[in-house]
Amino acid sequence: MRPRQPDPKRWLVLLAVMLAFLPVVLDMTILHVAVPTLTQALAASNTQVLWIIDIYPLLMAGLLVPMGTLADRVGNRRILLTGLTIFGLASALAAFAPNAPLLIAARMMLALGGAMIMPCVLGIIRRTFEDETERGIALGLWGTVGAAGAAVGPLIGGALLGHFWWGSVFLINVPVMAVVLPACWFLLPRREHITPGHWAIGQAVVLILGMIATVYAIKAGFGAKQPLGVVAVVLTAGLGLLWLFVRLQLRSAAPMLNLALFKRPAILAGIIMAIVASGSLAGVELTLAQELQYVLDKTPLQAGIFMIPIMAAAALGGPVAGWLTGRFGLRSVACLSLAVAAGTLAGLAVTDFHDPGVIVPVLLAGLGLALSIGLTASSIAIMGAADAHEAGAAGSLEATGYELGSGLGITLFGVFISVVFQHHLVLPDGAPHILIDQAASSIGDLYLVARQLGAEQGMALISAGKAAFSATHAALLTSAAVLMGLLTVLVFVLLANTRANSLRPL
Repeated sequence: MRPRQPDPKRWLVLLAVMLAFLPVVLDMTILHVAVPTLTQALAASNTQVLWIIDIYPLLMAGLLVPMGTLADRVGNRRILLTGLTIFGLASALAAFAPNAPLLIAARMMLALGGAMIMPCVLGIIRRTFEDETERGIALGLWGTVGAAGAAVGPLIGGALLGHFWWGSVFLINVPVMAVVLPACWFLLPRREHITPGHWAIGQAVVLILGMIATVYAIKAGFGAKQPLGVVAVVLTAGLGLLWLFVRLQLRSAAPMLNLALFKRPAILAGIIMAIVASGSLAGVELTLAQELQYVLDKTPLQAGIFMIPIMAAAALGGPVAGWLTGRFGLRSVACLSLAVAAGTLAGLAVTDFHDPGVIVPVLLAGLGLALSIGLTASSIAIMGAADAHEAGAAGSLEATGYELGSGLGITLFGVFISVVFQHHLVLPDGAPHILIDQAASSIGDLYLVARQLGAEQGMALISAGKAAFSATHAALLTSAAVLMGLLTVLVFVLLANTRANSLRPL
């Protein structure tokens, strides 16, 4: 049978789906520098701020696999167009949300739209580019857009906040969707090959509820100080639902998530690397954004500019990782990148950000490059260890690892910051007792309390908060460095019997 002629509009299709993908990636990080402004404008508590930020990646992590399988059943074009519509509407709702609960609801809608867009973009690229060389170029361009979008998110957020209100970080998505939606409508083929079968919506619901309940238990137990009994019940329910999801996957003839892939050491190592590296990058960016604005009194734009080294280096990590892996092997590159990340985190933990000099930008660039190379190495490990017919399932696992890592990273970093901040905060004499607990929750809450006090007491409280957050920053980055060091050892062991030439980058 003669091969099908390539689509003459294929590069326009690629441009359209990359534009559709860009806002989804930007929304992962664009809020990091907006946290202080948003917290003050909405009078949001520390727990609400954490939910505003990480409900998006956490919910998307639970939705990616179900939406990918749904797209296989009804067609990528239909799901993509629906996702773009939802994402545009949710962006407008988020921009004008009057309070934190409504903003959290809008972020949930954004996650639904984003989860419909992401798997369809990859599916459309794979179907549009049948030539392997062209497909490799297309996937490389897609990966560059993803890395660059996530990296420049804080800078774009800072630039917008320098001229507009906090809702502008969401409203910017609306004109993009207004262009991309009609472009995809006209460019994408209306006839698609779809996979017959039943879409297991029940399995999707179990996974999403289990994940959110488990994370809520972590937040409620440490961040919001809920009673131990409530935490235990929610945590048990969450873990029970996740266990049920695993049982359903193991018993199903056509599982939504092929858990058998975890039996392969390279894939297991790749998933762990994806979760920890993406979580560390998201958590560190969030921590730095708060310290730069709350402690060093920088504007959102200045904070974004300060973090340019970590963003620029992260955008370069993908191509560098592919070249290094081909030359030195996956195991060496993966372990070295994680070891460098651990070293830079330890260096940042003992560095004075008030006088950054050259060392802080160099360390930030080293961290961004190392974590980006680690993320690409995880992709090479996962996709290289999967057979051709398992590429879709492996890709879903990889994307889920990234989103879950970002959500868990923000959650755990946020909880850690809250606990350590309370431990180091020394409240000035004379502060009203009724406000002490609120001020000790987070540095954002502390600023809200300072507004209610007199000028002298307010300044004393802010000074105490800055000192406590600086100590928290050091403890957090030191702990992250230790975790990264342990991950280096684990990956070294898991990839011990993996031949470098058996794992080729896409």
